[in-house]
Amino acid sequence: MGIMNQMDTQKQIELDFKEALRSRDELRKRTLRMVLSAIKLVEVDKGDSLDEGEVLVILQKEIKSRRESIADAEKAGRSDLIADSKAEISVLEGYLPQSFSQDEIEEMAKEVIAQEEASSLQDMGKVMKVLMPKVQGRADGGLVSQTVRQLLSEQ
Repeated sequence: MGIMNQMDTQKQIELDFKEALRSRDELRKRTLRMVLSAIKLVEVDKGDSLDEGEVLVILQKEIKSRRESIADAEKAGRSDLIADSKAEISVLEGYLPQSFSQDEIEEMAKEVIAQEEASSLQDMGKVMKVLMPKVQGRADGGLVSQTVRQLLSEQ
């Protein structure tokens, strides 16, 4: 990916937000405003603009928080909130690149395990440190961790 692609997702969100304002698309407007606020907050803290990976991490955090909201809303029997959160998730997922499949995650994990000469669960941190930046924004951290743990315990 060249420098041009670095800001694509964030720029696309900004353009889509402006379009949502014009078309009065309340769902997209509300959802994208929250994401852009989260991005700006991190940029201010960091004192710099974010790279593509960092933007994708924010998108994943936003999706995760909505999934948690759905779980809370289900407990409270609030179907209106569940529908809102699901709609927001589908807007957000549109900005994420295709996720890695379980097979792809496993393949990358095996490569890193070999590269790091990892042989036991004690090496898990070392493997995760190398693997996570490679899958950032395209795989759930819990799934990656579970895969690495399984592969290391089979050794």
